[in-house]
Amino acid sequence: MAGGWGAKAQGGGMLLALLGWISSCVTTFVPLWKNLNLDLNELEVWNMGLWQVCITQEEGVVECQAHGSFLALPPELRISRLLMCLSNGLGLLGCLLAALGLEGWRTCEDKPGRKRQLLLGGGATLGLAGITTLVPVSWVAYNTVLDFWDETVPDIVPRWEFGEATFLGWFAGAFLAAGGLLLACSARATSTDTPLAPACHQGPAAPGLPRGHHLHPKNADLVI
Repeated sequence: MAGGWGAKAQGGGMLLALLGWISSCVTTFVPLWKNLNLDLNELEVWNMGLWQVCITQEEGVVECQAHGSFLALPPELRISRLLMCLSNGLGLLGCLLAALGLEGWRTCEDKPGRKRQLLLGGGATLGLAGITTLVPVSWVAYNTVLDFWDETVPDIVPRWEFGEATFLGWFAGAFLAAGGLLLACSARATSTDTPLAPACHQGPAAPGLPRGHHLHPKNADLVI
């Protein structure tokens, strides 16, 4: 039972980890972290990401412009760039480590302890990748809320709101953390499922001597 549960947990953990890693990569590069609708020109929608700002017009034309300088960005965007790139690298590393430790792979089949270490290492790395995804997304969302409800800014000034990438980043971080937890738990389940020791094979026993028969010293070397 433990082995079957461990295999299912490994499959579910890898699926969540891959979904989380792909979603995290998409979140990093799409310019949809913030949305802005101008009251003076409702035909234009502004979208901001970590790397560029895009303007979508009513005709469907999209014009994007990269941020001028890295140092000129707000602190949350600068640190978010670094953390999201780190999350993408950690997610890829965690998926590779966990894949090598899966039961279906022939890698380290004769070393079950090594496979458990790979699963634990991959799960821990994926959990760290989930944290490094949730932190920047939540930080940008928190500052967006503060700016939206800032009473010192006149009401006529447009306010930035949550973009689609914010919600995608939250799902990505949750998937990465959940996948890493499942993989780590499956490694614990595999470690408790110790296989039975193989039975020792013994050679056939020598045929017994008839009752009452005594071995003569001259024939002692003929009996094995």
